[in-house]
Amino acid sequence: MPTPLAAALPAARAAFARFFEPVPHRARVVVFCHFDADGLAAGALFGRGLRAMGYAHVDVVPSGKGESAFSDGARARLVALRPDALVVTDLGVHAAGVLPGVPTLFVDHHRPEGEPAGAAVITGYEWEPIPCSAWLAYELLTPLTDVSGLDWIAAVGILSDLGDKAPWPGLADAKKRHTAKALKEAVALVNAARRASAFDVATPLEVLMAADSPRALGEGASGAKLAAYRAEVAAEMAEARRAAPVFSKTEPFALVRLSTPCQIHPLIAQQWRGRLPKYAVIAANDAYIPGVVAFSTRTSIPGYSLPERFRRVDLGAHNDAFGHGHDAASGGHLPPEAFARLLAALGFEP
Repeated sequence: MPTPLAAALPAARAAFARFFEPVPHRARVVVFCHFDADGLAAGALFGRGLRAMGYAHVDVVPSGKGESAFSDGARARLVALRPDALVVTDLGVHAAGVLPGVPTLFVDHHRPEGEPAGAAVITGYEWEPIPCSAWLAYELLTPLTDVSGLDWIAAVGILSDLGDKAPWPGLADAKKRHTAKALKEAVALVNAARRASAFDVATPLEVLMAADSPRALGEGASGAKLAAYRAEVAAEMAEARRAAPVFSKTEPFALVRLSTPCQIHPLIAQQWRGRLPKYAVIAANDAYIPGVVAFSTRTSIPGYSLPERFRRVDLGAHNDAFGHGHDAASGGHLPPEAFARLLAALGFEP
């Protein structure tokens, strides 16, 4: 039975405060976040909020292109920063953990995959409604420091992940203060940066960490850069919409093949989900990462769990490279031969 969000928040806020209580203000805190709009917004909220709480050394680090938070590459980048404490947000929760021995707090809303030893975990996955990571970050910081001026950052993440009808109580006020148009424009620009072939997540993060309104994302040199990314993504989307799906012979899956350096496969899967409500739609992109098939899966089938279905496919050494996420949204990154095996297991003909 899901726990109402309002009832779950007090314990979550207490756990957040309890995690930071023994962390001295001179400590180096690293915030490791996902690179989408929700993840970057959550990272920026924690970055700015923790600094407002008195932590002078806070680094916000987005995950890399096609990178798992629990990979050796991610760990090596984080170890080099020598953190005294680590916040991992919007990257999932995995039993393997990220940096064993470093005090770690997970703040997330995806389906948890075990409990990392010694880490603190705040997850909204079993709350009602399920808050995205930026929503969680804003609520956790609120009792400890004044983040009211950062409501627009929370709104960027919430609008991106949950849409215009998201049940966040602060959304209407954020729209009134900053205008719905400016917030939606900010969401589009932040997401365009990571979807473009350049995969430039540093530019929107820099603005989110310094600006006082969503309009800043469209201004100056950074605004011009983000607008160019948006135009590139729009052109690739127009081409990708021409691809037609093929269907599994045995299961409710449809497959759309793409070949583009832009990360538009999640958007294509989302669009086809609306047109094929009785199917789980896989959009597979063989040009996003060289030598890898990057794929996103979306479904509207009631009660159907994509991670559970994917977990029934054994790809050996590649099992951790796919099948994470939400019940209705999952995907992964697989070598072509492993992806072909996944398709065969889901009932697609060669």
